[in-house]
Parts: sequence; structure tokens; C-alpha cells
Amino acid sequence: MAGPASCAQLQRGFRFALFVLVTVAVFAAGSARAQAVAEPQGYRMKAFRAPVPESLTGARTVQTKEAMDLHGAGEVVFIDVLPRPPKPARLADDVVWRQRKRDNIPGSVWLPNVGFGALNPEIESYFQENLTRLTRGDKGAGILIYCLADCWMSWNAAKRALTYGYSQVYWYPQGTDGWTGAGGKLEASEPVPMAE
Repeated sequence: MAGPASCAQLQRGFRFALFVLVTVAVFAAGSARAQAVAEPQGYRMKAFRAPVPESLTGARTVQTKEAMDLHGAGEVVFIDVLPRPPKPARLADDVVWRQRKRDNIPGSVWLPNVGFGALNPEIESYFQENLTRLTRGDKGAGILIYCLADCWMSWNAAKRALTYGYSQVYWYPQGTDGWTGAGGKLEASEPVPMAE
């Protein structure tokens, strides 16, 4: 059995360890706040899988619970903007090319490649035409744009929708990662094809 002196030493040791843990936690929290990602003036042009800002000026940033509530209400169009890689140009003719599968939030529309920092005219028209179709030309209709967690594609695409004049843009930065993390189901998805 420990004597009074060793109990006092254990208590001092415990208090010191607790002090160190609290100090480290406080400094870590302060450091995380200091490293918050600022919104760029324009679009993110590279390194798209990286921490994103906490918000997007002009859009309403939503977390998973609110995204699920909006989904349940059925009044907002959910749009996934995850890119879809093209078939490699140098792929031999006898090699089978299989696109990577994408599971989406049920009822979503997949508009790939519209979240890059710069869009060629065909992709820009594709995005604008599909937004017009999905909202029936109503720029006040709600649209929720997402991708994956820590994916600038959704931030860029939501910002771009704002520049097109859409006034009820929701940005869901956790995307399908946050959705499944909260127990949400996904369904197999195919992208909306480009017009020929």
C-alpha cells in the first residue's frame, strides 16, 4: 500500500500531466484557428483535395444535419461536382477502360468537372445549361452543391453558380464523406452527359 508521501507525489504527478494535456489542447486549438483557410478572391486553381474555407461569401454553408433536412424537404436540387477522369489518351486499343464508380446522395444530379478553377467554354456551357434545366430557369431556386470532404471543386462550383446569378446556393463542404459518416445512404450514379 502506498504511503502518504507517495500518494501526494502521485497527485502532483497527475495534476502536472493534466496541466500539460490542457496546455497542449489550448495551443493546438489556437494553432488550428490561426491556420483557418481564407476564402480566395478568385477560384482555387490547383491542389483541389485540401482543407477548404469555413464558408463561401454569398452562399449558405451547411453541415450534414442541415443537408439531410434539406434533402428530406425535397425543395433543393442536390448537385455533385466530383470530376470524372477522361479515358487516358495513350491507352492501347485492346485495353478495357472502366470508369471509376460514383455513389451519390440519392436524387442528386452529377455534373462532373464544373468545379475546376478555370473552365473551357464547353464545360461552362454544360454547367449553365444544366443549372437552367434543373431550376427551370428560376435563379431563386435552391441548389446544394457538394463533392467530397476537403474538396475545392464544390467551393469553386458554388462560387461559380453565384456569379451566374443564383441567389439560393447551399454549399455542403463535407459532401458524401459527411453524409455517409452520419449514416446517410448513397446510390449509384452516372453523370449527366455532355451535349453532342
